[in-house]
Amino acid sequence: MINTLEGVSEIEISYRPSIGNKPIVTCSSDAYLILKDYYPDEKISIQETCVVLYLNNANRVLGVLRLSNGGMTSAIVDIRILLATALKILSTGIILCHNHPSGKLYPSEQDKKLTNQIAEAAKLLDIKLLDHLILAPDNQYLSMSEKGHL
Repeated sequence: MINTLEGVSEIEISYRPSIGNKPIVTCSSDAYLILKDYYPDEKISIQETCVVLYLNNANRVLGVLRLSNGGMTSAIVDIRILLATALKILSTGIILCHNHPSGKLYPSEQDKKLTNQIAEAAKLLDIKLLDHLILAPDNQYLSMSEKGHL
């Protein structure tokens, strides 16, 4: 009989979080203060970037992922990578963030559609999309949750 396990990779899961003094997010302004540093002044008005903030069940920050850099009017968001990362670090909550180089602080139809797709996909994994922030170059932001789009 042929050994069918020969050449099969073993998967091992391990996680060593360093939670310590990481911030707790209680509102959209807390998330904004953390995320704005991922949008350098020299690029925020030129290129869309999507960043994800991962939280544990106590809303303590587990980490931040720069998910994608796009062009002037869009950035690709791969929901599989976003959620695979959440699963890997045992995140129970996520906050999505992207910038509008134009400075317009309202969600496009594409932004609303993406937000709903992520929320539905995350729900299947018992992960909550807590907010989706849109940043503008002039240090302003919009919370889609606070505006009722989530």
